[in-house]
Amino acid sequence: MRPATPEEGTPNSGGRWGWLLAGAGGIAAVLAALAAPRAAQAAASQTWTPFVLVAGLLLIGLIAEEDGLFAAAGDRLARLARGGVALFAGATLLVIVVTATLNLDTSVVFMTPVLIGAARARGGGERPLLYGSLLLANASSLFLPGSNLTNLIVLGRHPLSGGAFLALMWPAAVAASIVTAGVVGVWSRSDLAMKVGPGPRGRPTSRRPGLGLLAVVAAVVLVIALRSPALPVAAVGVVATGVRLAQHRATVHRATATLGLPVLVGLFGVTVGLGTLGRQWSGPATLLSHGGEVGAAVVATLLSVLCNNLPAASLLAARLPPHPAQLLVGLNLGPNLFASGSLAWFLWIRVARASGATPSIRQASRLGLVVVPLSLAAALAALALAGSG
Repeated sequence: MRPATPEEGTPNSGGRWGWLLAGAGGIAAVLAALAAPRAAQAAASQTWTPFVLVAGLLLIGLIAEEDGLFAAAGDRLARLARGGVALFAGATLLVIVVTATLNLDTSVVFMTPVLIGAARARGGGERPLLYGSLLLANASSLFLPGSNLTNLIVLGRHPLSGGAFLALMWPAAVAASIVTAGVVGVWSRSDLAMKVGPGPRGRPTSRRPGLGLLAVVAAVVLVIALRSPALPVAAVGVVATGVRLAQHRATVHRATATLGLPVLVGLFGVTVGLGTLGRQWSGPATLLSHGGEVGAAVVATLLSVLCNNLPAASLLAARLPPHPAQLLVGLNLGPNLFASGSLAWFLWIRVARASGATPSIRQASRLGLVVVPLSLAAALAALALAGSG
C-alpha cells in the first residue's frame, strides 16, 4: 500500500467519539463546579497546565514533522540498520528519545508512520515497529515531566524541574523501556530474523537545522530547566506554528487536527470531574495509604484501564499521594493493557490505519498482558534499588 501523505497521516479531531467525549467532559466539569465549586477550581488548577503543555508539544512536533526531522531520522535508520534486530533497536531508541523530549502522544502521532515506512523500505519487519511504537511510548513516558500528562498531574502540588524529575524516575524509565522492548522483540523474533533488503537507494534525506529543530531544542531546555514549563512551551509551539502558517507551509486544519481539541477538552472535563470527586471523597487516598508502594502501582494500573490514566491521575492525586513515584509507574505503564488506558492508543490506531497498517487492539492487549506485569515489576524494583520513594 502507498504510504500516507502528511495530511492523511495526521489524526483528525476524533470524529463522533471525540465530540461525545467532549460532551461528557463538559457535563462532568459543570456538575463538579455546581456540586463543589472550590474543589472543582482546585482540580482545574492542578490539571490545566499538563493539557497546555501537551498542546504546545504537539504543535512543536507538527512543525518538526513538517520540516522532515522525523522522516530524516527514519530514513537514516533504514539505511544504517543491517538487519531486523538493528532496525528494531534503532527504532526503540528513536521512540524513547522522542517520547522523553516531546511527549508520548507526539511520539505516537509522528513516529508510527515513520517507523512503518522504514520497515517497508527494508522489505519487512513491520509488526515489531508497529506495536513497539505504542507500547514503548507508554513505557518510556517516565523520563521527564512533559513525557506524559500524568507526571504533571500527580506532581501538580509539588512540581519538580525536569532535571529533578529525571533524577527521581530514570531507573524506572530505563527498566520499563528495556523490558518492554525485550518482550516485543521476543514476540516478533521471526520478523526480526527474516532477511530484509538493503536500505533505500539514492542520497539520504538531508535537512538543514530549521525552525522545527530550534523549537524542539527550546522545548527540551524549557522542560528540563523550569518547574512550570507549560506556558513557555505552548508559546514556542504557537509562535512556530504561526510562522509556518504565514509561510503557507502548514494549515489551520492540520494544526487543529493534530491537537484533537474535542478529545483534549473532553479528557480535561472528565479529569476535573474526578479530581473534584477525589477532593470530596477520602476513599482513593485511604486506599493508597494502606496499599504501600506496590499497592499504589497496582491501583493506578487498574484505574487507568477503567477510566483512562489522565482522569485516574487526577482522582488519585487529588490529595497528596503517599507514593508518587510508584503511582506514576502504574499510571504510565498500566495503559499498555488496553485501549481505554491512554490517549496514545486512540492516536496510534488512527495514524497506523492512515499509513495503511492494520493495528489490532486484541493483539496489542495480548502483548500488554505480558508487558505490563513484567515492566511494572522491573520499574518498581529499579526504584527500590535506587532508593526512590
